[in-house]
Amino acid sequence: MSATFKVGFIGLGNMASAIIGGILAKEVVSPSQICAYDVSSEKCAAFAEKGLSAAKSEQEVVAQSKYVFLCVKPQVITDVLTALKPAAGEHNVFVSIAAGVGAQYIKNIIGFDCKLVLVMPNTPLMLGEGASALACIPPTGTEDFIFVKSIFASAGISEEIPADKLCEVIPVNGSSPAFIYLFAKIVAEFSKEQGIDYDVALRLFSQTLIGSAKMLTESKLTPDELIKMVSSPGGTTLKALSTFEEYGFEKTVRAAMRSCIDRAYELGR
Repeated sequence: MSATFKVGFIGLGNMASAIIGGILAKEVVSPSQICAYDVSSEKCAAFAEKGLSAAKSEQEVVAQSKYVFLCVKPQVITDVLTALKPAAGEHNVFVSIAAGVGAQYIKNIIGFDCKLVLVMPNTPLMLGEGASALACIPPTGTEDFIFVKSIFASAGISEEIPADKLCEVIPVNGSSPAFIYLFAKIVAEFSKEQGIDYDVALRLFSQTLIGSAKMLTESKLTPDELIKMVSSPGGTTLKALSTFEEYGFEKTVRAAMRSCIDRAYELGR
């Protein structure tokens, strides 16, 4: 079957908006090659103004699109899959960003061994700075997977991981923005207590996060080497790091990551 559109979206929330924004900004495909459906007619109308085709149902998106992005919350994925099932065929490549929803669960509802890519994106995708982990599920071919990977790379970076590590990667890129926001909040609030303006402290720390991230990705130095660069013998940084160690910082981070993974398996289907 020949698809009318190359890419289709079911669900037009923040993540779908970010992915579509990346596609259009990097001209991965033209607006005329994208169709989308959402239960909200207002969202459909807003995307139609950008040159996308607004579909009237999940089935219409699936019937007319090759790559179908399932941008819905895990709580409604069952209903969405059930609704689109009659239109699903071998021409489709399904792309799911529903956390904790496994490949076999999706295939069981759709009713056959469909092509599928599972993705763990993160919210910085909304600014074109996402970090997305993708798993290629057979019988999806290399060409199809490369195309899907390029879609997420248009709004940040995309990395392939084994399908059995999708829960383990959640604290690495999926939940970790919240960890960083919490760290930033604590730093800004403490700074305010010391007489520094909260917003000034937040801007300084945020830029420090950006610069530190670039040091990690561009300096070709290891994290340990970068820590050493900042840590003068007997200085303030080493004193702070020793306090982190005293209060079990590494143990806390590891425990938080483990609890995140465990919860993902508890919620998984």
